[in-house]
Amino acid sequence: MKTFSEFPLSSALQEKLAQNQFVNPTPVQVGAIPPALAGKDVLGTAQTGTGKTLAFLIPILERLDAKTSTGVQSVILVPTRELAMQVMDTFTKIRPKSGIQGALVVGGLSENPQLQAIRRGAQLIVATPGRLQDFLQRRLVRLDKVRILVLDEADRMLDMGFQPAIKAVVDQLPTERQTLFFSATIESSVAPLIARYLKNPVRIEIGSSARPVSSVKLQMFEVATDQKLGLLRNLLGREEGTFLVFARTKHGTEKLAKKLTQAGIEAGRIHGDRSQAQRTAALQGFQQGRYRVLVATDVAARGIHVNGIAHVVNYDLPQIPEDFIHRVGRTGRAELKGIASTFATREEAGEIRRIERQLQVRLERMPIGNDVTREVRGR
Repeated sequence: MKTFSEFPLSSALQEKLAQNQFVNPTPVQVGAIPPALAGKDVLGTAQTGTGKTLAFLIPILERLDAKTSTGVQSVILVPTRELAMQVMDTFTKIRPKSGIQGALVVGGLSENPQLQAIRRGAQLIVATPGRLQDFLQRRLVRLDKVRILVLDEADRMLDMGFQPAIKAVVDQLPTERQTLFFSATIESSVAPLIARYLKNPVRIEIGSSARPVSSVKLQMFEVATDQKLGLLRNLLGREEGTFLVFARTKHGTEKLAKKLTQAGIEAGRIHGDRSQAQRTAALQGFQQGRYRVLVATDVAARGIHVNGIAHVVNYDLPQIPEDFIHRVGRTGRAELKGIASTFATREEAGEIRRIERQLQVRLERMPIGNDVTREVRGR
């Protein structure tokens, strides 16, 4: 199918998709939407930026009837607040006026508006596992009428220690339900979840989920630690577009963002010690162009879905090779071109080789240039 108009969707949903300029489905949407509309379980893997969110939201909106559905009918579990908020934003955009209602259930925000949305009759909940588990333990929500469960970025939820919370939530759901399981990677750690929660799923695999997308140029600079800031400023001066820069620690994120701001480069920051309001403001500022640079820890690797990020910079190496994929996946989305630059010291050469070997990629070695060296020496 080449256009959404070819899917057997209601005219109201077709109209909302068209209004939001969703015209041509991505391969993962072409593969996943038909079996999901038929009520089958789906196991989908695809690289980030390939449109998994619409691949599960469209079947939910089409299969649940606001007039006959009472109580919570669908639950979408995601690993981070940012991702939950972006899923809810997409849901709100494409939901027909007479369609089902939704509620956001996440930590770090006031729970009263979340509970009010549920009490007003929300049929869809987009949640992080911990907050939804808390609501269940306090008997603030019932899930005994859920017909569709979505586990999005399941591997990341396990990495973040959410397996007990996921189990607590799923234990409250009817055994007869549809389960849609989407992730950027399928690792051995998630195999028990697949066996436990999916029934004869239709398998959708788009490309290699263990490697960065081909539209991203991968390059590496061997650079001393005290040269990293000069190199980043050099890249910002010669490259166009927005930069998403990953630091390893919260302290490092704060320090780098402040140094960039002092150098006259508008930079926002996102990390675990920032309040949700601060994180949201930073992300919105980046989306709207107030910040050319967003500095983040890996808490943002799965939660930032901003179209058109030109350049990702691994200012510090990720803790594990898989996080390299999720960082790099923030650029080169929706078939656009992107650049991912990795800064590594000579002592980290072994880590670079491990990333290349495990992900089966080659990072193009780049010279740092004399201007960077002169800047460091001139301090």
